[in-house]
Parts: sequence; structure tokens; C-alpha cells
Amino acid sequence: MANHSASQPAHVQHHFVDSDQQFESAKMGMWVFLVNEILFFGGLFCAYIIFRAWYPELFTQAALELNKLWGGVNTVVLIGSSLTVAMAIRSAQKNQIRGLRINLLITIALACVFMVIKYFEYEHKLHLGIAPGSFWNPTPEILSELSHPKANIFFGIYYMMTGIHGLHVLVGIGLMIWLYIRAGKGHFNSEYYTPVEITGLYWHLVDLIWIFLFPLLYLIE
Repeated sequence: MANHSASQPAHVQHHFVDSDQQFESAKMGMWVFLVNEILFFGGLFCAYIIFRAWYPELFTQAALELNKLWGGVNTVVLIGSSLTVAMAIRSAQKNQIRGLRINLLITIALACVFMVIKYFEYEHKLHLGIAPGSFWNPTPEILSELSHPKANIFFGIYYMMTGIHGLHVLVGIGLMIWLYIRAGKGHFNSEYYTPVEITGLYWHLVDLIWIFLFPLLYLIE
């Protein structure tokens, strides 16, 4: 077990030799977590692929009920937030705390925009009775366009995948608020920005998953 020297920076935990070892360990831990997340979403993508192979005509019909415009806006919003979180990491590396806080605030704002759009998408569909599983109760207008007997299963997959992704966005918002508060207290600088970079890796995964979800659910007919 490594001994913690009194000359070590305060942010270095006692079980690490130095700041570099702590950073590399944290980064490896996050990559292990991200691989687990990819495997988790991989199961959902497999369910999507199998169901799509069984009922290709259903996906053609159901995709027409999803709002491509707002889905596209959300894609741009998330890509923009990935850029600002990368700029936040860069600001921390260059000891620009004001830039770090501004970029975190913009990222939080963009993430909130994504969730607000997603809320209105959900609200509109549920108002039309487009719900998953046994809650499927579409209006006559929707039934005239989408009468497939397995439509409720498609929207079950839709709500499951987008809902879990939305939960990840909420977790990311919480993490960035935490970073913003800590940045205001002077906890980060060019020597120590590990939490900022680790959170940035998480946020890039959230962005990447949506980039796969959007074309699969909204665009492919």
C-alpha cells in the first residue's frame, strides 16, 4: 500500500502514489463502466433488431408517428452539448475556471432543452393514446394510420430505449451541476480536473447512444 506523503497535493487520495496514477485509475474505472453501459444498451438494440426483422412493415408505419423534426432538433442539441463539455474539459486543463463554469452551464442548459422537448413528445403521444403494452389505447385517427396488432410492442421498445436514455441525461445534468458548484469553490485547476474529464466521457456516451437511437427509431422506414 502506498504511503501518502505530506508533500502530495490535497486532491490525491492516500491509496495512490501520485496524481497521475489517480487520474489513470479513475479513467480506467470510467471506461469499465462505459463498456457495461454499452453492453446494457446492446441488449436493447438486439431486441430492436429482432423485432424489426419479424415485423418490418410495422416499423415503417410506426416511424411515421414519431416527430422527425423534434428528434432532429434534439440530435443537434446533444451534439452541441458534447462540444461544450469538451470545451469545459479544455478550460479546466488551461486553468480557465470561468470558461469551465460557462461551458458547464451551457451544457446543462442544452441537456434541459433536450428533456423539455422529450417531455412534449411523450405528452403528445400519450394524449393520442400511443402508449406501451396494455396502456395502448390510440384514437380512431391513429388507428386508421397504424392498425398493426403489435404496434404497442413497438412503442414499448420506443419508450424503454428513449426513457432509459432520458434517465442517463438526468444523471448527467446532476453530475454537471455538482461540477459547477465544485468549480465555483476552486476545486479544479490545470493540475486536477479528473472529475470534469470523467463526467465528459460519460456525457459523450449519452450523446453517442442518442445518435444511434434517432435514426433507428425516427428515420429508418
